[in-house]
Amino acid sequence: MDKYLDSFREMISLRGLTDHTLKNYCTYIRAYLHYLTNFLHKLPEDVSWDELRDYIRWLQKSRNLSDRTVNCAISQLRFFTLYALHKPWDDTQLPMRRFDEYLPFVPSKEETWQFISSMPDLKPKTMVALMYSSGLRVGEVCRLRYDDVERKNMRLHITHSKNRNDRYAILSKTALDLLTRYWFKYNQPRGYLFPKQSGEDRPIDTFFLSRHIHAHEDRLGWERRLTCHSFRHAFGTHLYENGTDLLTIKALMGHKSLQSTTIYLHLSGSSIRQVVSPLDRMAGVYHE
Repeated sequence: MDKYLDSFREMISLRGLTDHTLKNYCTYIRAYLHYLTNFLHKLPEDVSWDELRDYIRWLQKSRNLSDRTVNCAISQLRFFTLYALHKPWDDTQLPMRRFDEYLPFVPSKEETWQFISSMPDLKPKTMVALMYSSGLRVGEVCRLRYDDVERKNMRLHITHSKNRNDRYAILSKTALDLLTRYWFKYNQPRGYLFPKQSGEDRPIDTFFLSRHIHAHEDRLGWERRLTCHSFRHAFGTHLYENGTDLLTIKALMGHKSLQSTTIYLHLSGSSIRQVVSPLDRMAGVYHE
């Protein structure tokens, strides 16, 4: 089965997808090839649609996967069938699952400040401050380089983002002060600002920050609800609550579609509180 996985990798590479995408795509293709070897004893090109559907049921049950994750597995199978096996794909034979969507947890402004200001370790504190103050993804923080920081213009140059588009993000004065303190304390890095501790010219792993965030939640006695992305969501939500328009937020956060930005309409508590119900208007009752 190695030749199928090698062909799959090659097609992803030729399509120009990122290493991160390659790693994600290979996850369930490996599981699929393992299933064929150990359960079906078939080659991929000989598998029927019924057997593909059985595999998806087995995958969801054996790994207790969400419907959203199952859709990712189906997407990878589609890519594998089209580009590695060079066979047609029929969406009516293996439809995508419908799934419930939940609003992510977003800390309040007070909680965000309490969390960042009380972090004892300068390195993760600086990274979280950058993530929140500029609306960065965790990978974007980890891959920041010395030359990406434009102190004169107070902005950050974000390259190789999720949508493969460069953009400029705002640079907070408070975050810059933390970054300056960090830079002098940690040997004044001129390449990646947060390099791997092994000394290689590679960015730090994202789980470094996740681990420190959870450790600080425990330190504060908080329930574990924060993720790295919580601070990016907090940036967008708090900007909207402060009166920034959605188009500006979209540009700052590097969203490909305005639909992605409209989530902050739902996450913003103040926008809902300011709306007066039509029944209250009829009754002459107005919110304070």
